[in-house]
Amino acid sequence: MKPSRVEFLQGTLDMLILRTLALGPLHGYGVAQAIRQTTEAAIQVEAGSLYPALQRLEMQGLVTAKWEVSERNHRTRSYRLTAAGRKRLHAEVSRWEDFVHAVSLVLNPQPMEE
Repeated sequence: MKPSRVEFLQGTLDMLILRTLALGPLHGYGVAQAIRQTTEAAIQVEAGSLYPALQRLEMQGLVTAKWEVSERNHRTRSYRLTAAGRKRLHAEVSRWEDFVHAVSLVLNPQPMEE
């Protein structure tokens, strides 16, 4: 059974979140900002997608979360990558690179030999 478009998009978002958290712990807004900045604003993750993804990743044991008090004295939830999250990230990046390679073969076909 082929993955649906939603699963593909969720998987991509999950990979981007895991990769972002590989650099260090962040709160949700920080994750969204880091993805936006890293992609030169090409990808802007909305809260309605980000927080369910973070919750899903936490339930899968790929990230942990804890409440902290920010510099402005606000409670924020900080997310950190787990060992299982690092392992999943490695697998997802490898799968993504295989996909990109396959697409590049279609976009840049080699001349056929006769």
